[in-house]
Amino acid sequence: MSLQNLIYKSYMALTYLQSLQKGLKSLFERDSRVILIGEDVLDPYGGAFKVTAGLSTLYPDRVFTTPISEASITGLGAGLALRGYLPIVEIMFGDFLTLCADQIVNHAAKFPLMYKNVSCPLIIRTPMGGGRGYGPTHSQSIEKMFFGIPGLKVIAPSHFHKPGESLQRVVENEKGPVIFIENKMLYGEKLQESEFGLEIEIIKDDTGYAVSIARNYTKGEADVSIIAYGGATRYLPSLLRELQKEEVRVVAIFPELIDPFPRELLLRYASQSRRIVILDEGHSGFNWATGIAAFLYENLWGRLDSPIKIVDTELSIIPTSYTQEAEMLISKDKIENAILGAISWE
Repeated sequence: MSLQNLIYKSYMALTYLQSLQKGLKSLFERDSRVILIGEDVLDPYGGAFKVTAGLSTLYPDRVFTTPISEASITGLGAGLALRGYLPIVEIMFGDFLTLCADQIVNHAAKFPLMYKNVSCPLIIRTPMGGGRGYGPTHSQSIEKMFFGIPGLKVIAPSHFHKPGESLQRVVENEKGPVIFIENKMLYGEKLQESEFGLEIEIIKDDTGYAVSIARNYTKGEADVSIIAYGGATRYLPSLLRELQKEEVRVVAIFPELIDPFPRELLLRYASQSRRIVILDEGHSGFNWATGIAAFLYENLWGRLDSPIKIVDTELSIIPTSYTQEAEMLISKDKIENAILGAISWE
């Protein structure tokens, strides 16, 4: 493919936001049971991050704006799911999942496990992450609070996936509740495709969810394996290309289903190198990265050339100041330092 065609292809690529909008519209077109509930989701506002823009105009009887009461919104969604609808609940900021935890953990996740022939396909969409200067209660990545809950899945597609298709897959196939995480900083990003020295392959794990594999090399074995999800991936396209010039070969693995995570698939690709770096936008300590690291240590003990490196957010509140916020969150420089540290370990 010529450089001109590659540039045109990149220009025409959907953004993360556009992919979600397209996926939602397709779901509404295909199934009349799909309902959307949330705060400020009606046109002309179309939601805080505009994911639902246009939907209420097209489907005024199936898009409902609500009072500011996350527990009530989620409870309503669970009830609709029990009655055979396919409700999508939008929680305006992921930080507010704390307000609806009871409905998710003690009700929606339990119903299909406690009662025979009962399903509760409640989908909860919510944006996570910092980077916009929104301050301590609007910038967190608190998904780790919902890991390990029986009956609950957590999905966080990156811009190496097709999030609109991911959302369709969730709504059409899941019988229990799902938290669907959209990173705020990805909304404007173009979806990544194989081009300009980066090879991207999308495969399916044993549950049918997508795992994206990105490489900055074509021959030989990887020097470092990176494991990441969601918004942590946004630093990697440029970084992997820069490392390619330094002849540092990297394979990066991005699952969209992060809990339960695809164990055997992660193990297979992570073991392609003997050095591993795991990225997590959540606060340090008892997070997704430490869980993945524990699993890999158990299965790769004695086969690693360096300790597993973890890059995550510092354990403190997230400041409103852009400068102070940037110091706390993961960054391109921190990821590069972790990669180089893994290579130079003695």
